Amino acid sequence: MRNLDFTVIKPFLHLLPSAIAITLKIGIGAFILTLIIAVIVGSLRTRKLHRIIHFILSAYVEFFRGTPLMIQLFIMYYGLPSFGIKIGTITASILTMGLNSGAYLSEVVRASILSIDKGQYEAAAMLGYSNIQTTMHIILPQALRIAVPSFMNGFSSIIKETSITSVLPIVELTKLGNQIYAKTYHPFEIYITMAVVYFAMTYFVTFFARWVERRSSVWVKQ
Repeated sequence: MRNLDFTVIKPFLHLLPSAIAITLKIGIGAFILTLIIAVIVGSLRTRKLHRIIHFILSAYVEFFRGTPLMIQLFIMYYGLPSFGIKIGTITASILTMGLNSGAYLSEVVRASILSIDKGQYEAAAMLGYSNIQTTMHIILPQALRIAVPSFMNGFSSIIKETSITSVLPIVELTKLGNQIYAKTYHPFEIYITMAVVYFAMTYFVTFFARWVERRSSVWVKQ
């Protein structure tokens, strides 16, 4: 086995900050979109809706849960231009990953809402709350506290899944690693370095998740 030489990465270190920035931009943007979609779709699917609306929401969830993320990314970036819809690489990445993760986490939100005691709906109705007020002020805050661990795990997964956007013409962290490998032919050193960077980012997310979970536990006790 030849000696490892991590110095081959040194000439390319100045490219890391921009690649990390793009990775975080996609990851954070996708997570924000995920939260919005998950809360809206998850909440709506707990209610009695018109059959057409119910079908559309169910079809969205099943499609994005039942097809590969890479194929969804190709459809978004390479397929939509066939219909005159051109989307930038970062926008396509954020939309695809947000829609994909939103489909999964919407089921978490739905399950969390359904786990709330039905008596709270009755109590809210007796106090004169409308259905929307009951959902927004009583049910949803409790459901989101239940869903916090799953949301934080989802955030961590999104950061790691940004690596799949390397198939697009965008220089995020994994694409940068591929480009460095093509010039140096030192795969182990390069991909170990990339893995360490991903680990550092996801570890920060895990640390943040634990803080959020502790805070949500305090809110529940109060």
